[in-house]
Amino acid sequence: MFKRMAVISLLSLSISGCASVQMSSEQASNLAKSFNKPGQGQAGIYIYRKKSIGGGSLKKDVWIDGKCIGETAPGVFFYEEVAGDASHTISTESEFSPNELVLATVSGENYFIKQYIKIGVFVGGANLEQVDEETGRKEIMELGMATKGQCSEQ
Repeated sequence: MFKRMAVISLLSLSISGCASVQMSSEQASNLAKSFNKPGQGQAGIYIYRKKSIGGGSLKKDVWIDGKCIGETAPGVFFYEEVAGDASHTISTESEFSPNELVLATVSGENYFIKQYIKIGVFVGGANLEQVDEETGRKEIMELGMATKGQCSEQ
């Protein structure tokens, strides 16, 4: 039974349809990709989802400290400035309940959080992981910036 459910989940993740979300202008995306230092007393958080075959039809919400950042789809990123020298909770919609990552920020620094889709029991779930700056910058350069603020209720 478990094997059958795992196969069904895997197949549902590999369906070739791709989700799409509303995108920011190319100018705004390019500005965010300059990776400037955040404003005085602020830290920058990049949240992104790489292009992938599995889970392409799934959109997943992301929040910072309970505030909607937006819906992710393959190949998109968000940039948000938050209070520096503070702790922040980044959450993503998943199969049964949000998955969270707590991030301690330092003023003037940028942070990179990758969202990835994982196999679920009924539908694909999502999770978050912090990546180093070099990896985050490289991967974001291949993505477009999504428009903020379109989430379902948390």
